[in-house]
Amino acid sequence: RAEPLQSGFSDFAMPSADARAHLAEPAQDALDRPLGAARAQVHGTYLIAQTRDGMVIVDQHAAHERLVYERLKAEREKSGIARQPLLLPEVVELDPVDADRLNAAAPDLASLGLVIESFGPGAVLVREAPAAIAGGNLQGIVRDVADALAEHGDAGSLERRLDHVLATMACHNSVRAGRRLRPEEMDALLREMEATPNSGQCNHGRPTYVELKLSDIEKLFGRR
Repeated sequence: RAEPLQSGFSDFAMPSADARAHLAEPAQDALDRPLGAARAQVHGTYLIAQTRDGMVIVDQHAAHERLVYERLKAEREKSGIARQPLLLPEVVELDPVDADRLNAAAPDLASLGLVIESFGPGAVLVREAPAAIAGGNLQGIVRDVADALAEHGDAGSLERRLDHVLATMACHNSVRAGRRLRPEEMDALLREMEATPNSGQCNHGRPTYVELKLSDIEKLFGRR
């Protein structure tokens, strides 16, 4: 007699978060939203959402990176990026060339909410940071901003350089792959994506989500 097909099922990893209970009441309305109702997070990286006629898979890091970038860009265009003074200014040690590059760009960086000053050869002092990223890894942010300035140098327009710096800061402040999201966080991410221009692509041009129609899924299983 054939053995029941159950012995290997315990080896399958469960989703890292399950949104079904949280969305029990609003699920029907959320199904009609463009990105649907959050159902689960898998591999600590991808959100699974159900739509009325299919499903959506979202890369949480790529999506949130785009949202932070668009938020910072909108702040800059509207009234300037909100700054947050640091209780303890932070010293960042750098290659002397990078430190000089940052100091030369200090007025432009201040317009993006990042206020620095020279702190001797090969170092800068961070006094203020954009409020949206003030709790992030300032050491990494400043070093990556220096790399961004070096990459664009004087060849591009100031606007392009500033946009590149904003994208760099947004990457540092975005939800990382591997972070477990609560059901309400998944839902909020989907809703903000729907309300944000250009949210279908990350800052590097890669898709932030893919959609599979039910008809496409049925074809994969030979139902059509």
